[in-house]
Amino acid sequence: GATALVAAAGDGRQFRKARDLAAWLGLVPAEHSTGGKQTLLGISKRGNRYVRRLIIHGARSCFLHLNRANHALGSWLSALEARTHRNKAVVALANKLTRIVWAVLTKPGSVYLQSKGAALS
Repeated sequence: GATALVAAAGDGRQFRKARDLAAWLGLVPAEHSTGGKQTLLGISKRGNRYVRRLIIHGARSCFLHLNRANHALGSWLSALEARTHRNKAVVALANKLTRIVWAVLTKPGSVYLQSKGAALS
């Protein structure tokens, strides 16, 4: 999955924000808005189907096998699973992992801190 993402996205600098990379892969919700009322739909499914599938399968594996007691994503993932369907939680995890990948790609050699949500040198 990692090599396919790097082959497709390169160093990630063409994306201004991490959300742009996630949107390019089709991992963000489609939106239908009118009259000031925002309605979020399912994932947009635009972009590279192969890489999106690999990221979601990786997130599914992480969802099932992650030691939630000892990992920074554990409490977030447990709370998300409690309030949404398992498949939605997997796609949300795939979205979060994609954003982490963008931070790692665009800032090589830096340390990513999950609790702060930013990459620091």
